[in-house]
Formats: sequence, C-alpha cells, structure tokens
Amino acid sequence: MSSSRRSFLRPLLPFALLTAGAAYALASWNWCGRWEERTPEVLSQVRGEGPLRAGAAKVALSPPYPVVVAGYVPPRPEASQAELPLHARALVLEAGGARVGVVSLELLLVTPEITARVRERVAKAGVKEVLVVATHTHSSFGGYDARWAAQLSGTGRYREASANAVVEGASEALEKAAASMKDVTLEVGGAADAELVHSRSGGDVPDGQLTRAVLRGAEGPVAEVLVFAGHATLIPRQRSLLDPDFPGRLSALREEAGSGVTLFVQGSEGNATVSFNEGQGPERALGFARKLSALADGAAPASVTEPVRLAFARVQTALPRPDSSRLVPAFTRAAGDNFLCASSPREAEVDALALGPLELLSIPGEPTVGAGRALADLTGATHVLGLANGYVGYLDTPEKVREGQGESRRQYFGPALMERLGTAARVASGAVGFSPIK
Repeated sequence: MSSSRRSFLRPLLPFALLTAGAAYALASWNWCGRWEERTPEVLSQVRGEGPLRAGAAKVALSPPYPVVVAGYVPPRPEASQAELPLHARALVLEAGGARVGVVSLELLLVTPEITARVRERVAKAGVKEVLVVATHTHSSFGGYDARWAAQLSGTGRYREASANAVVEGASEALEKAAASMKDVTLEVGGAADAELVHSRSGGDVPDGQLTRAVLRGAEGPVAEVLVFAGHATLIPRQRSLLDPDFPGRLSALREEAGSGVTLFVQGSEGNATVSFNEGQGPERALGFARKLSALADGAAPASVTEPVRLAFARVQTALPRPDSSRLVPAFTRAAGDNFLCASSPREAEVDALALGPLELLSIPGEPTVGAGRALADLTGATHVLGLANGYVGYLDTPEKVREGQGESRRQYFGPALMERLGTAARVASGAVGFSPIK
C-alpha cells in the first residue's frame, strides 16, 4: 500500500472504530423491556357428547409462483412449480352440539396471524373452534411469516400473497368439510416401529408410535387422522421444486387406498429424525411414506362406543423474555436477545382437544420427546402435538436448557418456556376434562 493511501486511511480508522463501537452499544441496549407474567386465560371452550358427525375435505394450496422454498437458512432456492401438489386437509367434528374443526397444512409452520384469519372466515360457516396444524414440511413454500427471525431462519422474505394463499386454502378446506357433514363412528388404534426414527440430539428416544383415528360413515371412511413424530426433511435442501415430503405422500397413499381424507399431524418431533435411508429425495420420501402406511394398516382400530365425547379449549399464556444465550456468542448476547424480542410474540396459545379416548394437547412449536412426555405427565394427555396455531420454536426440558444440550441449542427461550406452556397446558386440559393423571 502506498504511503499516500496509508495517510488517507489512517484518520478514518478512529472513525470506523467509533462507528463500530456505537453500533455495538446500540445493539446491546436493552430494547426488550420487561415481559410480564400473567395467569393463563381460557379464550374459549366447548363440550359435547352424543352421536358423532364429521365432514372432511382436501383442497390444493395455490402458492404465488415464483416463490421461495421454506425450511432452511439462506441461500434458499426459488420454485416455479411443484413436484407434487401441496394441500390443506380439513376435518370438522360434531357431537352433542359441540363443533370443532382441524386443518392440516403441508407447510413448515403456521403463524398466529394465519390461524386468526382462518378462524374468522370459517366462523361464518359455523365452525368457531379450529385447530390449525402444519406437517413441518421443509420443502414447501414460504413467505407467509412476517417475523424477522422466521424470515431469516426458515420462511424467507414475507409476501402478503403467500399468507393469503395459506388462508384461502385452509379456509376453503374447512368450509367444504363443514358442508359435507354425515353420521360417523369413531375407531382408534395404534402401532409402533422404533426403527423408523431416532433422536438427532440425545435426550429421550422417539418410539416410532403411530396413532390412527378413523371416522367411518355408512359408505366407508370419511376421514383418517394419523399422528406420528418425525421431521419432514427427506427432500434435498437446494431443489427448486416445492414438495410435500413424506407427510403429503403418506396422505395421498392412504386416500388412494380408500381411507378417506387423511390428515397427518406431527407429535413431539423436536428431536425425532427419520431413520429410513433407501433412495434419494422424492424416492426416499415415497419409500418412507409406504413404510408408515404399512404401519397404519397394522394399527387395527377398535370402535368407540357412543355417545362420543368431543371437547375443545383454547388457552392463552404470556411468554417469558427470549433468551439467545445458547444461540450466539456471549459478547453478542444482548443484541441476540433484542433480535429475538423484536421477532417473538408476547403470548402463545395452548389447546386441548378430546375426541373419545384421544386427549390431545397442542403446542405452538416443536416439543422434543422429553418435553412431550413431561407435558403428558403433567396433564394426562394421550398425545402432545406440535406445530399448532403458531410457532415459538423448539421446546426442550428445563434440564436440557440449563445444560445447553439437546434441542435447547436451537430454542429461542430459556427454561421458563416449559413452565409457562406447562401451566397453560394444565388449564387447557382441565377445561376439557382430560382423564385423571395416573
């Protein structure tokens, strides 16, 4: 470097250092403020018991192509078409005057804003209580989550058209389901294959349990609900095609076989990774879907005698202050907290749904196997579902969070998250009337 250039740059060095220091100080200022703790509030609840009626529908989602492929950090591919169509699948249940809708979306996650818009629209069709869940597919479209952290880490730049496409598909599926109600019987069964999944981060090991609920009408199955825990990450990251991964293929296989509209619902999948490795990409996803379909065939369901219980409760709880200590270096902790605070809701919703012998607790995030078991022990739930009505990130046990182990290394909140969601879960399960804890 010439002496004249060094002479020119030397006076700029203090200015650059001062600017960097000021930026660091500004980012490190406590912009989060105080996050108040409040008693969980029951937002709504409904209970009924009697003969069961149900309607189901499947509607193709219409992404605003070209659209970002959601699932991973940048760089992300952009898709102009899909390998297979993406769908919204809905089920509306009715018993003893209570009516509840469930819609499963082939997406990475759902947001509280999308959930609220769907509920507002389908209330006009007489479905006032709705559970919105995502299959957690890492190869679907993004752009529907306006939060900075979500845009950076998974869903890509926010586009109103993407959010509208999700709301439209989910709402239409629920409306069509509500318009096709018929008398049904409920059948419930289960089967497990522990070799299908494993833990990617230690902690409690997933058991490969699949639960199958069949809603059977006079002319055959109206719908089927499959609950299973496993990350939908079988499609390679950089494919420029949208793809529903194994959940979409599983639903399609079951529907082709005459099982009715088949909703896939994630269980406590936070640390559950698919072990099936035959084939690549779409071939692997189809192979695993066939494995799960065979497991579902082995889950011979037993009939539930009438009257059938149907109950649902929505509970809102205040979230703790975000904690980035496991996500960023110590010297950027304050800035990391500020970033998460700007991207995190102050409240979250925990729901409880009882359908016959099924007592389902839904969490707006990704509970690990250990966290799911802890919540089940706390509430008596038969299943703890993830990716429902919003997304607060991963949920691991307080012990794992304090140790900085397991999925807590990806968790946006400290150990208090489990306490807050657990308290709300007890309120929700109590409002619905889960069976006494044994």
